[in-house]
Amino acid sequence: MTLTSGRRALFAVICAVSVATIYVAQPVLAQIGGDLGLPEADLGWIVTTGQLGYLVGLALLVPLGDMFDRRRLIAGHLLLAAGGMALAAVAAHLWLLLAGLALAGLFAVVVQTTVAFAADLSPAADRGRTLGAVTSSVVVGILGARVLAGGLADLWGWRSIYVVFAAFLLVLTCFALKLLPSDPCARQATYGAVLISLGRLFRERLFVSRGLIAFFLFASFASLWSGLALPLSAEPWHLSTGQIGLFGIAGLAGALGASRAGQGADAGRANAITGGALALLAASWLATGQASWSLWPVIVGVIALDFAVQAVHVSNQHLLTAVYSHQTSSVIGGYMLFYSFGSATGATSTTAVYSAAGWAGSSLLGAVFALGALLVWAVERRAATDSRRDLLA
Repeated sequence: MTLTSGRRALFAVICAVSVATIYVAQPVLAQIGGDLGLPEADLGWIVTTGQLGYLVGLALLVPLGDMFDRRRLIAGHLLLAAGGMALAAVAAHLWLLLAGLALAGLFAVVVQTTVAFAADLSPAADRGRTLGAVTSSVVVGILGARVLAGGLADLWGWRSIYVVFAAFLLVLTCFALKLLPSDPCARQATYGAVLISLGRLFRERLFVSRGLIAFFLFASFASLWSGLALPLSAEPWHLSTGQIGLFGIAGLAGALGASRAGQGADAGRANAITGGALALLAASWLATGQASWSLWPVIVGVIALDFAVQAVHVSNQHLLTAVYSHQTSSVIGGYMLFYSFGSATGATSTTAVYSAAGWAGSSLLGAVFALGALLVWAVERRAATDSRRDLLA
């Protein structure tokens, strides 16, 4: 099996479109609520349901990649995610909409199966470059989803978003079956055994340390992107939703710039890249913390933060897939559980802190999360050094 440039591009598109399905509702919540007659208090469930489905899928579906042909698994998950999108498109009641979004979120974990498959198809010397390209597309999907969803909703209403994404997913299903190589699975483990092996990872020092780094990393990331709209829409800026969305372009530039971090990981510098990027992440909050007084530092801070987050994310996955090459799907799925909990922690805590201490408090919180990740990295590095010293003694 080989990873051609065409297959690498297909992997990237699958990741971008699949992850976007979880986020497309965010800019059109008010429109959905008005159409379905929903009270404002219920709108949060529209986003939360997809994320909960995704969380369940990380634990229960991604490990299947260590058992079955991942070409067929990816195609099947894309097809079922398309079904969820189609169900959401025709929903006339909240419960039906939530059922469709839960189904789509559950099978959006095809992203992690795709990342693991791409890593396994890559030669060891080129794995970081592949992970950099594929995981950068995830950021493109997250940030681009908001722009595309807003445009489609303005033209044809919110239901058109789900129709278009269902069509995208169906097309990608066909491409996956036609263009991806088969992945004959020589593993004879049962599903229970695979889940047990996933559980055992939580006793591995490297896995837990990289997972904790991911937890703090994405808590800091979510602190910015879940809270930045608050100071930008308040005094003295009063920016519109569309204007605030343009800051996503700066974030996209930073994240895409970090795709080269994978090449550094291929050269054996993954650990050093992690430490340097985490220091940059903490420092970026000095700039984004100026949002109540000046916008230019915010743009610089957003670029730096997204660059740092993507660089660490690629380095983490490079290390984990190299060490646990016999169970890449399980290790990526387990790692992303830390990501999900971190994102949820950052998103909920930043708004609570903002209400009590303003954007200065939220910025301090984001910096504390970044410093937490840096501390975990430093402790793990010291422990690894001590272990090598003991082996040589």
